[in-house]
Formats: sequence, C-alpha cells, structure tokens
Amino acid sequence: LHMESWRTEMKEEINRINQVLPNTPVHEKTVAIKQWMDSVIDKMDHYKAAHHRYVKQAVTLLELALWKAKLDDKDENGAAAGRSKKKAKLDSESVRKEKRITCGAGTVMKNVFPFLKLE
Repeated sequence: LHMESWRTEMKEEINRINQVLPNTPVHEKTVAIKQWMDSVIDKMDHYKAAHHRYVKQAVTLLELALWKAKLDDKDENGAAAGRSKKKAKLDSESVRKEKRITCGAGTVMKNVFPFLKLE
C-alpha cells in the first residue's frame, strides 16, 4: 500500500543528508542541514495529510457499509402492501433515516477510528 512506499521515501530522504554533508563546504553545512530538515518536515506533513484523507475515506466507506447492511435487513413489519405511493415514500425515507441512526456506525467508529489514526 502507500505506507510502504512512504516509509521507503522517508528513509531515503533522511539518509540523503549523509550523501550531501561530506561534499558540502564547512561554511555551508548549517544551511544544508536546515534545507534538509525543512525537506524532511515538508515530506512528513505531506504524508500525514494524505494519510488523513485515506482514513477519512475509509471511515466514510465503513459507515456507508454499516448503513447498507442495516437497510438490507428484512423489515420486521414486512412489505407496505395497500399503502399509497406517497405514504410509502415517506415511510421509506423515515425508515432509511432511522436505520442510518441505528446502524451502529457510531459505536463501531468510536472503536475502530483510534486504530486508523496516525499518532
């Protein structure tokens, strides 16, 4: 996945100073180290932001999957036979909203999200 390539790129960036410093004149070493540090920090910030985006996408997909699973559960009352189309549509919308609330996503997210966070 991305994490492995990010790890490899960060190792390369961190080790880059070992190739740069020996060939850098003494009076320019401080500037070279500062530039290298800025580069490492910028790369880390970039990967943290990308990781955050991936976590957000994963959490959204998990929430939608839980909601869909709840919607796919059989309705305890059976089909809405004999109801008008408008009434059935209103009932369907309210059932969807209610199932989104009761699908358990909040509980799952509370327990899953800490494992996805980058700290």
